[in-house]
Amino acid sequence: MLIETSRCLIRNFEEKDINEFMSYRNDEFWMRYQGFKGQTEQEYKNVLLKEFELQKGAQLAIVLKDRGCLIGDIYLKQEADSLWIGYTISPSHARRGYAYEAVNGMIAWIREKGIEKILAATLPENIPSINLLKKLKFNFVGMNEHGEKVYTLDLNCIK
Repeated sequence: MLIETSRCLIRNFEEKDINEFMSYRNDEFWMRYQGFKGQTEQEYKNVLLKEFELQKGAQLAIVLKDRGCLIGDIYLKQEADSLWIGYTISPSHARRGYAYEAVNGMIAWIREKGIEKILAATLPENIPSINLLKKLKFNFVGMNEHGEKVYTLDLNCIK
């Protein structure tokens, strides 16, 4: 798996990414809106270094093209004809448009795969994530059982 945007590569995780991933994922303040945090190195490796399988859920690395350093990650999981997406950018790379660029690149890849609907869920307090979803043309559809706002993007309705 390799997706290229103007500044980023989205690819499978590699062993060299684990320490940087742990540094932002184990930051309780930064990750207050995220799951999959506070794990041990081995627990992260068990998830991140496994084979890419959309049906079981897959975590992908977001890496800067020019420096090769990990700056975030994207989670994908297919359910029937829809795909769930989640994303995180490291605090040291936040607010530079990388999340928009990476998720937009993933949307193009998802469309090429013939998937028609993308879903995302976020806590109501996570205003930056909500703003990103709105900027990407996701529509609010309701709340889930975890108290998260659920958004959807119908790929048949956008150009």
